[in-house]
Amino acid sequence: MKKKITFVSGNFNILHPGHLRLLKFAKSITGYLIVAVTSNKIAGQSAKIDEKLRVENIRSCSYVDKVVLINKSLKKTLEKFRPSIVVKGREYENINNEELDIIKKFNGKLIFSSGEVTFTSQDLIEKEIQINKSLNFPKNYLLNHKINLKDLKKILNKFKKLNVAIIGDLIIDHYLFCQPLGMSQEDNSLVVKESSEKSFIGGAGIVALHAAGMGSKIDFFTVAGDDEGYKFAKKKLNLRNLRPYIFRDKQRPTTIKKRYKYDDKTMFRSSRLYQNSISRELENKFMKLFSKKIKNYDLIVFSDFNYGFVTQNIVDRVTSLAKKNKILIVADSQSSSQDGNICRFKKMNLITPTEREARLACRNNEDGLIVLADKLREECLAENIIIKLGQLGLIIDVVNKKNGIKETDKIGVLNNYPKDVVGAGDSLLILSALSLAAGADPWESTLLGSIASGVQVGKSGNTPLTSKDIAAHL
Repeated sequence: MKKKITFVSGNFNILHPGHLRLLKFAKSITGYLIVAVTSNKIAGQSAKIDEKLRVENIRSCSYVDKVVLINKSLKKTLEKFRPSIVVKGREYENINNEELDIIKKFNGKLIFSSGEVTFTSQDLIEKEIQINKSLNFPKNYLLNHKINLKDLKKILNKFKKLNVAIIGDLIIDHYLFCQPLGMSQEDNSLVVKESSEKSFIGGAGIVALHAAGMGSKIDFFTVAGDDEGYKFAKKKLNLRNLRPYIFRDKQRPTTIKKRYKYDDKTMFRSSRLYQNSISRELENKFMKLFSKKIKNYDLIVFSDFNYGFVTQNIVDRVTSLAKKNKILIVADSQSSSQDGNICRFKKMNLITPTEREARLACRNNEDGLIVLADKLREECLAENIIIKLGQLGLIIDVVNKKNGIKETDKIGVLNNYPKDVVGAGDSLLILSALSLAAGADPWESTLLGSIASGVQVGKSGNTPLTSKDIAAHL
């Protein structure tokens, strides 16, 4: 008489409690359990750990009698072992399962384990395994500008003495981590299962948190709705060296951006926002408070996402006060999914647009990057310009104060293993700005900003950086 076999297959990046429960259930049905682990070739990007280690992990489980590697296809593996029972998790019950048609040929059955597994191997990998990959430092850049990494550490230590004002739009980034279940048979839409969710402070809020993480004393000025988003922000921004001044506007909701994520990729986004400018009454409230505090600051940062708080009236009045008090002032104005213009910020010590934002501001789609930087300086009257080029890194364009000669250089991407590019520009902005305020030259400042960006994209979610994060790579 043929031995009855139970069969389970999967990637098994980590053998977690949900797997153990499923394997125990599968073993109890026939008394003999075969587990098939998908090979690196078959699993592709879903294989976070090498196949040899994944097989070894499953082999160590006492419920498993035999472990095999799926090298060609699941179909061929099933036809070879002809199991009586194939077991899958309950989350697969209401979708198409390719095993069903295969095992029907030899009278096999497909059943689903009882209970619900509410987390995945991906969750545990992100929580428990921190892969610290070193950054690719630009050796020629270091040599060209005579930069010593020990000097960069000294600059980091000076951040603690800085008093900084950050003015900009608050955003709540809400991540929903999903597992795709298949296509709906009713309307051909993608069906996903939400496995977990997490919210982060974004927009100018994360710029403030980065700066606080560097040890600087921060005043953060922004607007929010009279809602749960406001309460969440107040709680997350409640740090010893960070004072949030959040002006509540009952006419607008707090800006929330939702990202539906699978396997470190964003499937789609949705936003709840209100883009109209704040009222003149709120402008005056802000300016009355800010004017009293202006002499405390070493640095003022505009982090503008064009959602209504940073009005032109505020830009002009704050800039005028900064110039009168000889305070360093920098700006970033984002135009990813919204309209913005970096050149409404005049006479900044530093601006950090993307190439697209620079071309929009100059109404120029033809010229090369060096010429574009020149025209941007003419339009904005900026002292230093960093143009962000995404996966190509950045270029920096400065005017040498000693001889008045314009100089340009570039820095490539420092992190070749990005997990989440959200917030890369924000970390570049604030570290470059803090460095200038601490006495670094533009070349040193841009490198520290690039390091911060490289560290940030290695994290999942827009999480605050600390000086230790940066120092660890120096």
